[in-house]
Amino acid sequence: MTMIVLGRIVGPFGVQGWVRVHPFGDDPLSWKKMRQWWLGTDPDGKVWMPYTLSGCKEHGKGGIVASFAEVPDRNGAEAVDGYYIAAPREALPKPDADEYYWADLVGLEVHNASGVVLGKVICLMSTGAHDVLQVQDGDTERLIPFVASYVTAVDIDGGRISVEWDADW
Repeated sequence: MTMIVLGRIVGPFGVQGWVRVHPFGDDPLSWKKMRQWWLGTDPDGKVWMPYTLSGCKEHGKGGIVASFAEVPDRNGAEAVDGYYIAAPREALPKPDADEYYWADLVGLEVHNASGVVLGKVICLMSTGAHDVLQVQDGDTERLIPFVASYVTAVDIDGGRISVEWDADW
């Protein structure tokens, strides 16, 4: 079962077991349609524990808070602080055209308009304003904004992202 990491628990919220969640995507409120979330300490790990969602609501700009049947109080919420949230790919909605799950972008090779390979995507970061591709090529790291003015094409099946970005930037 392929798991897609959706976000991370960033702390307890209140005293009744709720947790604050930092989502790695645009529509975290859609996650409340999934009655079960999977939590784990390692985003690349193979061990995911199912948790039964008992509440999910918006909190602040772009954030959410959630509660689980298995987390009855603040002590339980503190115990899962820092855990990643994931779901099996088949439990998630298919992304619209020009929308991607971050997990699908990691590992793709990045090419610029001149055909120079800039490296591979090792992760994405959310900066608040927009997402950023972290591209690694040996010892060279590039941070490329994941916006239309820089990212011109994404070919998941071809394993490639095309960008308007010079090799010496």
